[in-house]
Amino acid sequence: MGALRIIAGQYKNRSLASPKTTKTHPMSEQIRGAIFNTLGDIEGLTVLDTFAGSGAIGLEAISRGAEAVVLIDADKSAQKAIADNIQDLAMQPKAKLIKTTISNWLATTIADQRFDIVIADPPYHDVQLPTIARLTERIATDGWLVLSWPGKESLPVFPDCVRVVERSYGDAQLGYYQKVN
Repeated sequence: MGALRIIAGQYKNRSLASPKTTKTHPMSEQIRGAIFNTLGDIEGLTVLDTFAGSGAIGLEAISRGAEAVVLIDADKSAQKAIADNIQDLAMQPKAKLIKTTISNWLATTIADQRFDIVIADPPYHDVQLPTIARLTERIATDGWLVLSWPGKESLPVFPDCVRVVERSYGDAQLGYYQKVN
């Protein structure tokens, strides 16, 4: 894979730092592009980017007009890359980095905080399905969960969410779920 960059929007073609670790699996430009092509116009929406890695998805969302993005990652190398990217692109205060696990964040934040789009790209060796199921509680009514999932496994089912679209990309797949209440 070539250098990581923003694909479209205000920050198009700007470079991004990548975590210096093997614990993250950078999402290809093709898959990142597919996410935003499927979601359509995200102008003014709020985004939660979990298992954020480099922050490429959340920062791409800001480039495409998202109002605010919260990026969460527990890995120190990922946190450094995200912080560097936010600073290099001058995306404060729209981008906020949370340095913790998703489980800790869920346990310690205001329970009624909701997002228009929740993106979950867990490590494929540890998909943390119970944690992702809890993330669905943070989706606004009619909001979206975009789940990156190992290509060989069946996409999960979540209460209060309807899987609207699924796409396969070889060893990865995307499930798009809409919150129904």
